[in-house]
Amino acid sequence: MISTIEILETARETIKIEHQAISRLLDAIDDDFAQIVQLIYGSAGRLVITGIGKSALVGQKIVATLNSTGTPALFMHAADAIHGDLGMIQESDILLCISKSGETAEIKALVPLIKQLQVPLIALVANKDSYLGKHANWILHTPMEKEADPNNLAPTTSTTLQMVMGDALATALLKAKGFTPNDFAQFHPGGALGKQLYLKVADLFPNNEKPSVQAHTDIRSLILEITSKRLGCAVVVDEKEQILGIVTDGDLRRMLEQHKDTSNLTAGDIMSTAPKTTPSDTLAVKALNIMRTNSISQLIITEDGAYKGIVHLHDLIREGII
Repeated sequence: MISTIEILETARETIKIEHQAISRLLDAIDDDFAQIVQLIYGSAGRLVITGIGKSALVGQKIVATLNSTGTPALFMHAADAIHGDLGMIQESDILLCISKSGETAEIKALVPLIKQLQVPLIALVANKDSYLGKHANWILHTPMEKEADPNNLAPTTSTTLQMVMGDALATALLKAKGFTPNDFAQFHPGGALGKQLYLKVADLFPNNEKPSVQAHTDIRSLILEITSKRLGCAVVVDEKEQILGIVTDGDLRRMLEQHKDTSNLTAGDIMSTAPKTTPSDTLAVKALNIMRTNSISQLIITEDGAYKGIVHLHDLIREGII
């Protein structure tokens, strides 16, 4: 059975080999890379990415990254391409073929067909002198000495380099397009990352009750209001809905610690003055930061200074902001 020392040495050697390969990849980012980015940026069509085996899996990831950062892309499996899927390629498209060796049978069968369609062919390949490399219009070179596995067989270093080159391509295109955080949110409306960029407290507080009392409200009525609205607090307001303070569960506990007789107390006697508030157009992620900074679970939402509602920490958890 393999020892702990051998396990750790193998893992560290894998990371070392791939780290060194990525460092050497820096030299492959040259004028040709810039011209490829400009070619894709100026295209009226899509970037069609193809590959076989593990390169196909990498291609699917690169397609997902490109689409989410504003570059239209689609994946076409090389084996399926020679059995009918070539029909998805349009005359304004660009094809990016991913292959370590550039010599696999499916790639050799596909390249002449691509040439007949007269679309630009970019090779993302480790061997520039391969069949694919020699027939491509452009090359994204991923030079490597060996795979990271002990037998130098399993796709490890090669697929890592393909992924890194794909990320470099996507981010360069993102930069060229002037892709902004708002654009990112548009493409990720359902994800937690996107919500951080567009979700506002105005989208949350209307779903909650609006607990409120006046300064003269007695303690029993105050407790009933807090309990019935299920937010752990009640906002103390005047007749014009202007905020005077807030009473939380914590304020009630402190009241019991400090007063033996609470029969004559009112909300105004135990409220915390100058509570934390934020306008309704505040991003939910900013509201979370306010809560964290002030160690509070509720935040009062205002419009033109008037009390509009409450956002609770649980609302942000439910939306995946945390």
